[in-house]
Amino acid sequence: MATTKPAPSARETELLERAYAYSLTHGLADLSLRPLATAIGSSPRVLLFLFGSKDGLIRALLARARSDELDLLGKITSQYDEPPGLDVVARELWTWLAAEERRPLMKLWVEAYGRSLVAPDGPWSDFARSTVDDWLDLLKSVQPGKDSKTAQARRTAVLAILRGGLLDLLATGDTTRTTAAVLKALE
Repeated sequence: MATTKPAPSARETELLERAYAYSLTHGLADLSLRPLATAIGSSPRVLLFLFGSKDGLIRALLARARSDELDLLGKITSQYDEPPGLDVVARELWTWLAAEERRPLMKLWVEAYGRSLVAPDGPWSDFARSTVDDWLDLLKSVQPGKDSKTAQARRTAVLAILRGGLLDLLATGDTTRTTAAVLKALE
């Protein structure tokens, strides 16, 4: 008989949000429970009780970050009565990705993506693959002729352009140059 995890308590939700805000600034790779607990007004013992382990907390933080990503994807398509098309959505995605206020989230995403590739059995497991699937599903939903090999290749190329531009932007901070390059590549 499968057991389902009960809904999180108000305290668990509050601490997860505080830990998420902390992780956006400090990252997850070198996360240590003691400094995190101090920063968010808790204790390592409470965090272990609520999340089961440090890995459990990291999984919860990655799920929280992914929920921000999925909210974005849903908002982009829901603002249109008709599917807006791949090019329109790609430009909107770039605008969202390149926004200064999203840099902490994007850095966390890059960190988690990379860790998922090199530590596939840890708390990061399947993060990279899941985000690829999420973004490709969104791009497919707004693309005419979405089942053809050509359409599949185009949306994969769009995703590669967006992610490559994002990595360059995060490394250099040069929004003007990377935006020009991404928009040119999306033509």
